[in-house]
Amino acid sequence: MSVVQKIAEIEAEMARTQKNKATAKHLGLLKAKLAKLKTELLIGPKSGSGGGPGEGFDVTKAGDTRVGLVGFPSVGKSTLLTKLTGTKSEAAAYEFTTLTCIPGTINYKGAKIQLLDLPGIIEGAKDGKGRGRQIIGTARTCNTILIVLDAQKPMTHKQLIEKELEGFNIRLNKQPPNMLFRRKDKGGVSFTNTMKEKPKNLDLETVQTILKEYKIHNADVVLREDCTLDDLIDVIEGNAVYMPCIYVLNKIDSISMEELDLLDQVPHYVPISAKDEWNLDDLLEKVWDYCKMIRIYTKPRGQIPDYNAPVILHNQSPTVGNFCDRLHKGIRGQFKYAWVWGRSVKHQPQKVGLSHTLMDEDVVQLVKKV
Repeated sequence: MSVVQKIAEIEAEMARTQKNKATAKHLGLLKAKLAKLKTELLIGPKSGSGGGPGEGFDVTKAGDTRVGLVGFPSVGKSTLLTKLTGTKSEAAAYEFTTLTCIPGTINYKGAKIQLLDLPGIIEGAKDGKGRGRQIIGTARTCNTILIVLDAQKPMTHKQLIEKELEGFNIRLNKQPPNMLFRRKDKGGVSFTNTMKEKPKNLDLETVQTILKEYKIHNADVVLREDCTLDDLIDVIEGNAVYMPCIYVLNKIDSISMEELDLLDQVPHYVPISAKDEWNLDDLLEKVWDYCKMIRIYTKPRGQIPDYNAPVILHNQSPTVGNFCDRLHKGIRGQFKYAWVWGRSVKHQPQKVGLSHTLMDEDVVQLVKKV
């Protein structure tokens, strides 16, 4: 029996099983088996020489951040890429016009954003149909995903694409679970809850059942928030990617205002018409917010700051140390201190060290050791 057939069999059993307290452990076990099989489908069997999760298209990473355009064929991805970047991607009114990954670059607020037009996704991509593995393999390398939807059939496409991306362990608009999982040599399985209330989904017996499926008999599991069985499986597997996602509702020129008001209730969405260039500024602003980038300006000693070429940092760790690394790897060794002007400091300027956290549009002057 092939891996795809085994997955279909387990999914059918899960669909047949009623969800209640009595079946929770059985469902958890099925979910763990399903996750293992999906990982095998992504990476290939352990005995093989396979590479990483779903080989992507060979596109060199360029610019300050990478954004992927994902969608079904003929939803307007190629037109959107051309309008935003000026890069010509073949566009036509029939399906599967784009057959490989087309990169383009957007210059926005001083940042270079690499935009990838991925070929049209099809249902069953996660099982290897079409170029599904390559498309989603490349999508995993992006900082943000833009799911391009046709305004005339948005919700159907949205659910199908989400299912395909979930199958490749891409978690859209979710944070990693606040849970510690640590293997150890002996001592069995310990389960600690640091929350005030009792967890709704996990207990020691359930955790032991799931870990047993992975042949893990000694481990510490510490719960810091109310996590689900799926969260526990993601943490054990260790290959889930948590990614911001914007739903780009294209071709709004073909629907009524009433339909547009109804679709306005969908979270994380931006309505546009790529053909008519409607609302593209709003889309770019949203991309900037979701990529969590900040601009830092350099100030040479005795000169005015350079506002034309900001250094782009990501919000996760915008420290002076990271700013030095973005300029040159050798600067840390020569660093003495830095003068900072902006919202991150009380005094203008203020003397700071490598661990100081910067904010958007701060000005930094580095002082090196003599």
